[in-house]
Amino acid sequence: MSFAIIETGGKQYKVSASKILEVEKLNAKVGETIKFKNVLLLSDSKNTEIGNPSIEGATVEAKLLDNVKDRTILVFHKRRRKHSRKKNGHRQRHSKIQITKILSKGGKVLDEAKIAEKKISVKKKENKNLKKEEKK
Repeated sequence: MSFAIIETGGKQYKVSASKILEVEKLNAKVGETIKFKNVLLLSDSKNTEIGNPSIEGATVEAKLLDNVKDRTILVFHKRRRKHSRKKNGHRQRHSKIQITKILSKGGKVLDEAKIAEKKISVKKKENKNLKKEEKK
């Protein structure tokens, strides 16, 4: 099983093909392919390559699934005996990504994900068409 360690948003993540993870918000649209060029380590079943600090030419490709918000964190300030208090909430933004490919130096694919697209069942489509016809 091959994996890589990448750095994004000031944090390091161990990733493998088809893994879904939440990273700091990325400026991209949903469904776009993102390339991470800051690869710190590559490993497959035969060998391991460590960067100094990163591996030149190695990339990890991911698909942006969604931009989401984290749970609310309450920020509360109180100054005792001053009748002064302040309450704020904060929701951190994250991007949910799925790793699609791990590429080594020469562009050789070390690992690739098999992405299953969501399929709408035929019954749902038929039911919608029948309801439209009944209304007419």
